[in-house]
Amino acid sequence: MAKRDYYDVLGVSRGADADEIKKAYRKMAIKYHPDKNQGDKEAEEKFKEAAEAYEVLSNPEKRQRYNQFGHAANAQSATGGGYGGSMNMDDIFSQFGDIFGGGSPFEGFFGGGGRQGGGRRVVRGSNLRIKVRLTLEEIANGAEKKIKVNKQILCKTCDGSGAKDKSSFQTCKTCGGAGSVRRVTNTILGQMQTTSTCPTCNGEGSVVTSKCNVCHGEGVVRGEETITINVPAGVSEGMQLSMSGKGNAAPRGGVPGDLIILIEEVPHETLKRDGNNVIYDLHVSFIDAALGTSIEVPTIDGKAKIKIDPGTQGGKILRLKGKGVPEVNSYHRGDQLIHINIWTPKALSREERELLEKLQSSPNFKPNPGKNEKSFFERMKEYFE
Repeated sequence: MAKRDYYDVLGVSRGADADEIKKAYRKMAIKYHPDKNQGDKEAEEKFKEAAEAYEVLSNPEKRQRYNQFGHAANAQSATGGGYGGSMNMDDIFSQFGDIFGGGSPFEGFFGGGGRQGGGRRVVRGSNLRIKVRLTLEEIANGAEKKIKVNKQILCKTCDGSGAKDKSSFQTCKTCGGAGSVRRVTNTILGQMQTTSTCPTCNGEGSVVTSKCNVCHGEGVVRGEETITINVPAGVSEGMQLSMSGKGNAAPRGGVPGDLIILIEEVPHETLKRDGNNVIYDLHVSFIDAALGTSIEVPTIDGKAKIKIDPGTQGGKILRLKGKGVPEVNSYHRGDQLIHINIWTPKALSREERELLEKLQSSPNFKPNPGKNEKSFFERMKEYFE
């Protein structure tokens, strides 16, 4: 089944600001929350669908890619997983800290079933950003890049737990291992129950009594990881790809952040990119233009021989169909446009000058454009229309 538009899912316009998106998601989350609709599979799917939409539209970078490419932006993930569809209930409930200012709003009414694991907070590692430089050939054909990234990695001594050994863990006495604490406040409307993250264990449910000597209780250390990035064909300068879970590791077994890859194009020596088309300026002598010839020109895929017809004029555009750059996630490929420029020698020998002076009086060497001959700009306009 095709995915619905994320804006339609949340019932907001494409120009909605962050507050509107947040309010819309809050409304949907309350309406379709599993605790409120126990056993209702359809409500559960709508709950997940709303969370997926919010996960994308609340992130400026993901929202920009979605606005540009729609659901096809999923394939821009360098791991092939994309964003959104891989979310589980833990991921969804981890959003509630931002949306509801703590745990799920249903914890006080449904016995804490809002988040799996007793409401314990899910710690997330920070995202990383790197730049990847690609040649025009790599952009056209796709590329596999192996990049060494300096980042936070899990401590191998304690396996990321931050503890010296297993006996160093102690259930938090403040929250009893739940990761959250509940408070009852008397108001004019009666007793109100609220839930918040435990201040003692920061929502983890346990405290470390004896810290790891290597990471000093953090669970992460500075290290280097070699990451393989599969760049799809057709990317462009400034485009961002995302690799889920390849960012900084999270302390004490949390969810790692993402790796954001910024694309940079290395200028080609002879070819210029214009969208999905490739431009090449070809200079031919007026003799070759007058008599006609065959010339080899560079393309992304190697050399190609083209024919210059007799009487070719400067400004003419030749097209090599399908020799450009492909669109991302599409079989369509641009063309290579060859701009013909007539090259005139700057220095002539005496014999050459005498020969040209004899030809100068010939009617065939007098500029006499035909009535139907169009200007360079008119030809360009017709081509792109």
